[in-house]
Amino acid sequence: MSKIINGKEVSAFVKEKVKTEISLLKSKGIDVSLAVILVGENPASKIYVANKKKACEELGITSLEYLLPEETTTEELLGLIDTLNNEKTVNGILCQLPLPKHIDEQTVINSINPKKDVDAFHPENVGRIMIGDFDFLPCTPAGIMEMLSYYNIGVEGKNCVVIGRSNIVGKPMSMLLLHKNGTVTTCHSKTKDLPNVTKTADILVSAVGKANFVTADMVKEGAVVIDVGMNRENGKLCGDVCFDEVEKLSSYITPVPGGVGPMTIAMLMKNTLTAAKKQNNIF
Repeated sequence: MSKIINGKEVSAFVKEKVKTEISLLKSKGIDVSLAVILVGENPASKIYVANKKKACEELGITSLEYLLPEETTTEELLGLIDTLNNEKTVNGILCQLPLPKHIDEQTVINSINPKKDVDAFHPENVGRIMIGDFDFLPCTPAGIMEMLSYYNIGVEGKNCVVIGRSNIVGKPMSMLLLHKNGTVTTCHSKTKDLPNVTKTADILVSAVGKANFVTADMVKEGAVVIDVGMNRENGKLCGDVCFDEVEKLSSYITPVPGGVGPMTIAMLMKNTLTAAKKQNNIF
């Protein structure tokens, strides 16, 4: 029977440290602020934005919300971002994805000042992650690395398999494991004989977005299994991993909900704090 990796517990640990540092900055007259832009009425995005606002309030971060209508043009959105880029009191800028189809996401991402890009999606920040000289990390992969550290799960020398190659999770996840001296295989829809590859993993990360995709026959006994999936099946939230099956095999496993999910917002708060410190020359 595996040990549950409790994302809520690790998230609380990270947020408490961030809260302490923010309090210290405030005692020096430095306020920390995060601007969040939401375009349109995507229900899931509205929930995410509300959760981010709540976390900001808990930790003492000033939350600035910009709720824009669905018909907002690319030019209007870029104009707002330009204003926020030049506003010294704004430390972090987050534009909630996905954007309406008529807006080019990459153009928007590219327009955010890399020093305020707390999602770490800007090409400059992505490049810095590649060479291992970064200020910010994408929140979900960063949260996973934080969980591994919290539970003293070493990466060095381990076979690590990441299922998924998205720019948001899969690719940066592979890079972070590589930076910790893991031997990393990235799998995707064109990978041949996927179960044979995943069964080599000491650490298996699934970021596919398909309910119950990872079954027991795909997992090596004693593996650490990290489930990034957030899927709905029969009205219930579930991950990529068949939890009941895989839990019996793995040494550690993240549940859904309560695993990786809480870490994403915690790491966003940490990135915002980092941005404020860098902008105020506090290292």
